[in-house]
Amino acid sequence: MDSLTPRAAEPVEAVLFDFHSTLVDQGDTTDWIERAWRHTGRPGDAHEGLGRRAAQRLAALADRVWEHARDLDPTSERDLDPERHRSVFLAVVGQDPGVDPELAAALYATMLTTWRPYDDAVPVLAALRDRGVRTGLVSNIGVDVRGLLDDEGLADLLDTVVLSYELGVVKPHAGIFEEAVRRLDAAPARTLMVGDSWRDDGGAAQLGIRTLLLPPTPGPTHGLDLVLRLVDG
Repeated sequence: MDSLTPRAAEPVEAVLFDFHSTLVDQGDTTDWIERAWRHTGRPGDAHEGLGRRAAQRLAALADRVWEHARDLDPTSERDLDPERHRSVFLAVVGQDPGVDPELAAALYATMLTTWRPYDDAVPVLAALRDRGVRTGLVSNIGVDVRGLLDDEGLADLLDTVVLSYELGVVKPHAGIFEEAVRRLDAAPARTLMVGDSWRDDGGAAQLGIRTLLLPPTPGPTHGLDLVLRLVDG
């Protein structure tokens, strides 16, 4: 083999997944707002209580709340501490003049209740397990999502869960990826990272981890079948 002949890629023996907008979708923000409204114990529904325009404005803000959070907290301090996570969220939604502190707190309290796995998340994780491929979750997040993983059938299909606030390291820092591959006893060259953010998930490439970026997409599936195509070569 001469120097110009491309080398075959190492087989994939472990796959790391981001959480939000990769394995799970945030869900319908209108439903989320209604759940928060009921959480406050207020009569009627949010559409009536806030007014149509105000409800639509809040839905648009809630749909992109973590993008706005990056503006307030560009170094992701919120993903290192649960209290900071909550305070940044409250600051973002509090920018809406129709959101009072009680409703803001209710939105945070009900935040995870509408999050659901993409339809292809469980089948792809199950297929990886059948192939003997180890899997891990690597997430920048300031709350414990293990309850959601349990409820939605994801926990039993993941070999490890690495959360930034527990480790004290956020993506794209190499340390969070190093810890994930260590827990999986995997070589970076034989690991694949799957995420949605070039800023955060692209940090895996520092270690020589191949990285697949799937930008947020509408609809019930997320194109995770591409992972199996890469694994199968």
